[in-house]
Amino acid sequence: MAQRSGSSKVTAKKINGVPKANAWLTYDENKRKEVLGLSENYKDFLSTHKTERECVKGAIELAKAKGYRDLEDYIKSGTPLKAGDKVYHSNMGKALVLYIIGERPLEEGMKILGAHIDSPRLDLKQVPLYEDAEQAMFDTHYYGGIKKYQWVTVPLALHGVVAKKDGSVIEINIGEKDDDPVFEISDLLIHLSSKQIEKKGDKVIEGEDLNILVGSEPLKDVDANAVRANILKILKDKYDIEDDDFLSAEIEAVPAGRARDLGLDRSMIAGYGHDDRVCAYTSLIAMLETEKVDRTAACLLVDKEEIGSVGATGMHSFFFENSVAELVNLTGDYSELKVRRALANSHMLSSDVSAAYDANYWEAFEDMNAAYFGKGIVYNKYTGSKGKSGSNDANAEYMAKIRAAMDNNGVAFQTAELGRIDIGGGGTIAYIMAKYNMQVIDAGVPVLCMHAPWEIVSKSDVYEAKQAYIAFLKEI
Repeated sequence: MAQRSGSSKVTAKKINGVPKANAWLTYDENKRKEVLGLSENYKDFLSTHKTERECVKGAIELAKAKGYRDLEDYIKSGTPLKAGDKVYHSNMGKALVLYIIGERPLEEGMKILGAHIDSPRLDLKQVPLYEDAEQAMFDTHYYGGIKKYQWVTVPLALHGVVAKKDGSVIEINIGEKDDDPVFEISDLLIHLSSKQIEKKGDKVIEGEDLNILVGSEPLKDVDANAVRANILKILKDKYDIEDDDFLSAEIEAVPAGRARDLGLDRSMIAGYGHDDRVCAYTSLIAMLETEKVDRTAACLLVDKEEIGSVGATGMHSFFFENSVAELVNLTGDYSELKVRRALANSHMLSSDVSAAYDANYWEAFEDMNAAYFGKGIVYNKYTGSKGKSGSNDANAEYMAKIRAAMDNNGVAFQTAELGRIDIGGGGTIAYIMAKYNMQVIDAGVPVLCMHAPWEIVSKSDVYEAKQAYIAFLKEI
């Protein structure tokens, strides 16, 4: 991509016409240590929690260490909840909500941080294992919006669960340890690719060609499909998994390896799943660092956003609404009206990432309304596509409250749109929560290479996001 010629609004280092210093320039040595310390903790979390199940499990462990208790224990015993109590509520191990009970009645509303913990990936099909040309393969179905050609020749790991008929569940994590094998999808060598490289980008690699190479050694004394037979033997001997067990399995192929510092200055993080675990993690940490609130605080981590927030663990389910109903029941006299008031009077940050300005592809962005590395958390008043289709367009009055809270707490923030108007667009869970009549706005970290196997964020923006979420819980 050729560089831009002539003058650029970007060179003025302005956002919305207002000069904005790079956040790194505002940090003293102690603050810089905080930024780097948070980044190290985040890299560890990102590296070891690559599925929604792993994120929920890890979040519960962190919450318990901070004194959170399972809401189900209160529900079963009928024990009332009181101000200051901290509880969590899991939904099938793939979505989670944490609460700090506030001093004021629930019907006065909550402060909600809501992020998603699913990321684009490759899911193994229910009948995945086959052999072709004495190579064993796993057949996959991609999940979420991806550029399929980005996922070939990338070392992959397998994460997930296999549910057996006897009720036991086997956890799978292969490809992350130094002595683990990894897996890969092959691509055609350049010498034979004259026809392939003439195809459009979405056709260079077809969905049905995302087949993962898992073995090539045949089992002795087997006449047919001996390589497949050898893989089945390894699965049985090492993991107690049989061929039919894939029918009740959820196994995800994700990029193998740990998140890494990026750049000679180590100012950025490259890793899988920044969308949206960078916002989920910072929301979670902000919640765990908050001890007391006037109105009840909630941190909501949900599944299925990348495919439309559908299903029992997505935001369209009634899990969160039912959970709030349980809170109302355990904090006083239950009524449906109180539940509806609690939701309608709430304020929420839809903690989701935004597209960072990419100097290699500048024509996709409108300079004054783009998000930049080092400028802090991004507020998207609206997302959607073209004429704001599918968007939650936040109220100006709510944005004013957010601006005041950020300035009062010294948080670096910026506003942006998701690229130029007619180029594309996207959505979050914001519009789903807005149906309750609550105030909602998207707020998250700018990301380069979004939805690629390896995405990039700035460490300073990760820190400012956490600070923004803390300020929100404190002031809104």
